[in-house]
Amino acid sequence: MSLKHGLLGLLGSEPQTGYSLAKEFKGSIGNFWQAKTSQIYRELDDMQRKGWLTSERVIQEDKPNKRVYSVTAEGWAEFLNWLALPGDDIKNAMFVKNAFLMRLFFAGEGKREDALKMLEDYREMCAGRVKAMEAAVTMLESFKEQFPEHAVYWQLTAIHGEIMNKARFEWVEKAIEMLKYEK
Repeated sequence: MSLKHGLLGLLGSEPQTGYSLAKEFKGSIGNFWQAKTSQIYRELDDMQRKGWLTSERVIQEDKPNKRVYSVTAEGWAEFLNWLALPGDDIKNAMFVKNAFLMRLFFAGEGKREDALKMLEDYREMCAGRVKAMEAAVTMLESFKEQFPEHAVYWQLTAIHGEIMNKARFEWVEKAIEMLKYEK
């Protein structure tokens, strides 16, 4: 998936500012695809140059001016074509670049205490993500009536995140135990 297609999908429901789009991205797609706000704005500019988006500058008196983006017919056609592509990205779903695991792989070169600290920090982060994803799954249940065609897919991605984070938490517990008690 490209960042552009994710943004097109989010903009398909309603026009948004870059700020609100970045916020929505982080609260939804951001659970499985990371992008910095600066990347989102670069993509919006590029998609507008391609004719996939239009934008309107809204002048505000009490606040800074804002730009509201909308998907064009050409942009929506690009999004729908992307959705219909064969699933070549499926084979990449099993692979990930993970600097944390790279560091852990080589942690035997350093101090065990440093590796344990890294794992304990990761455990804390995993516990937070488990709670957040459980809450997301529950919250998405309420969207079933309002968005019957979409909510099940949103919920499926949240369930994936919930299960993956539970597995990460279980793994890190085991990893900490191994480092503490094995020599």
